[in-house]
Amino acid sequence: MDRETAEPRVDSMPGKRANEWVEYHHEHAAPSTYVYDFVWDITADAEGPFCTDVDGNVLLDFTSHVAAAPLGYNNPKVMDRMSEFDLVDPTKIAGQDFYASDGSAPGDESIPGSAALMDKLTDVTSHYGMDTVFLSNSGAEAVENAIKIAYDNSGGAKYGITFEGAFHGRTLGALSLNRSKSVYRRKYPEISGIIDVPFCDDRSCSAESCSCGFFGGSDPNVSKLRQKLDPKTGHVDADDVAYVIVEPIQGEGGYRFPSDAFADELASVVEEYDLTLIADEIQSGVGRTGEMWGADHYPMEPDVITGAKGLRVGATISKSDIFPEEKSRLSSTWGAGDIISSMQGVFTLEAIEDYDLLDNAVARGRQFKETMRDDAPETVTDVRGKGLLLAVEFDSKERRDGVQEAALKRGLLTLACGYKVLRILPPLDVTEREIDIGANMLLDAIEDVS
Repeated sequence: MDRETAEPRVDSMPGKRANEWVEYHHEHAAPSTYVYDFVWDITADAEGPFCTDVDGNVLLDFTSHVAAAPLGYNNPKVMDRMSEFDLVDPTKIAGQDFYASDGSAPGDESIPGSAALMDKLTDVTSHYGMDTVFLSNSGAEAVENAIKIAYDNSGGAKYGITFEGAFHGRTLGALSLNRSKSVYRRKYPEISGIIDVPFCDDRSCSAESCSCGFFGGSDPNVSKLRQKLDPKTGHVDADDVAYVIVEPIQGEGGYRFPSDAFADELASVVEEYDLTLIADEIQSGVGRTGEMWGADHYPMEPDVITGAKGLRVGATISKSDIFPEEKSRLSSTWGAGDIISSMQGVFTLEAIEDYDLLDNAVARGRQFKETMRDDAPETVTDVRGKGLLLAVEFDSKERRDGVQEAALKRGLLTLACGYKVLRILPPLDVTEREIDIGANMLLDAIEDVS
């Protein structure tokens, strides 16, 4: 496939073979999150945002596998470097303190593994003073370990603070922090002491104009978070708060970008009451927004960062004085991820730096927003984003769903989130040509439905 000339080409979606594969998959698969009947043919041509399904359809994937494939398919920026190696078995490492090396001196390895990835992660979080990493398998595990070290560091504090609309994972501990769809938590046991406050859903609001509920009450300039913690009138003792966990930009909740007023107030409250701030960067991190971390856009100073998806492994990143010193306090079989995933994580972070992909994310994200804002009909109520974390909001859920289906039939893959939002996640090295193709395909799909 020549990425420079490739074009989406669809005969029918889903085709006959795709239907057969979906039926076969669901013979034994537990019900999960259904998206659509796209079946990637892993043996067929694919590069960057372009991929081929089992019926020979060529599609433009603007989902990046929910940001878990930050450079799309078979990207030579990673694949060319990986092809140099004779891989071994096992590639998975049996825990944080089980080690692997290619025999070279530390830092000079040709096959970078978990140690190299941890070194790289502390480098890209050094502006927050972070120097310690615990690797795991997934984003949910990264969140679990983040709240564990926060509880441990607090000396027994019983409260955690989360935000309305939040999504932090599917494990039981992470589920307790979720405040998006009820299906995620319904009838499951939960961690006690989790308090929620509103998340800003108007990126342009001030304290005086806020309508999301974060500010308000007897003093419109005082946030609900500050009111809860006020030593005279609040009902939560700040000394009993183990952590505040926030997605700098909410993902599953609808790609909600907070206002400067929200971010300023959150940073102020966390500093004033000396609270441990966990930034969940599983979807907003690793260059997706045009900065390495979503928090880099705001004045908040996280004490813990959770990463996954684009990193290819789960990672809890913090400072050595927050992590517990006691052995076996943290551990996990396969806790160090695996050699291939760690290598992919290192190569991804290096590609972001070597190819100026943060700048590319900013430029191409701006191009997408300008195209959509110029030509979208009134049924599109908002186009927003930072870098290549992009959202198109519609006047109804039904129209959003219809547009997603119409886009699929044209060969464009998108994802729903929130209630009536489409999220757009092109690969970080997406080109001007590819954005132009994708944006116009989406506009055509909107016209089909409108």
